[in-house]
Amino acid sequence: LQRSSLCRIAVSAARVGCYSRRVVTAGGAPNTWGNNFRVTTFGESHGVGVGCVIDGCPPRLPITREEIQYELDRRKPGQSKITTPRKDEDQVEILSGVLDGNTIGTPIALLVRNKDQRGKDYTEMEVSYRPSHADATYDFKYGVRAVQGGGRSSARETIGRVAAGAVAKRLLKCFGVEILAWVSTVKDIECNTVDPETVTMEQIESNIARCPDQEYAEKFVDKIQEVRKQGDSCGGVVTMVARGVPRGIGSPVFEKLEAELAKVRPSSISRGEC
Repeated sequence: LQRSSLCRIAVSAARVGCYSRRVVTAGGAPNTWGNNFRVTTFGESHGVGVGCVIDGCPPRLPITREEIQYELDRRKPGQSKITTPRKDEDQVEILSGVLDGNTIGTPIALLVRNKDQRGKDYTEMEVSYRPSHADATYDFKYGVRAVQGGGRSSARETIGRVAAGAVAKRLLKCFGVEILAWVSTVKDIECNTVDPETVTMEQIESNIARCPDQEYAEKFVDKIQEVRKQGDSCGGVVTMVARGVPRGIGSPVFEKLEAELAKVRPSSISRGEC
């Protein structure tokens, strides 16, 4: 090739490289999941509020604010001695899509306003990245990050998922589908005595560890408090069962049931928080 041709190729390659980098840095993070029942979560931990928009929910589905609030109350911090001590009431507001206790087939917007904000607690994070958080990743990818609370990488992002899950739970109930989850492992203590065929929500909610086996629930609480006194944290395992699921859900190859679940499940795992 002639020198002029090589120069043109080099310049073109450089332009493609620059364009690719611009695309990577300019593109926003995906915040929507689902095909028929689509959920978009929004908001930052220290912004005005957090929540979700649900698109694709059928009309005439009975749903009340209290049903959604019940699930959010199960999630909110400060509810027991083994959760974060921060106090957030996390009261949900239904902005659209529901009229007189029934869905109307339009997008359902749910909002929880942020109240217990402690911006000064994050001052030192302006010049350093927290380990086991997404501060560095956001900064490297987008060139900007929410210093206070971590923004979208905060666990408060899950409020939108829980609110949307409450609506999905009500919809699935119409088809005889029941989904339950409980804590089955805390650090090195594993509970394998729970029967997934017979376990009930009442059993799960009977203690602050949310383990149906009372003996193991007490062990879990003791272990969490022991680790907390050491100024440390520990991991755990949540086991989930879906009962009454009809046959044939999922499609090969890239929309298998496991693949669809994997799009949501790992993205909600929090590290370094209880």
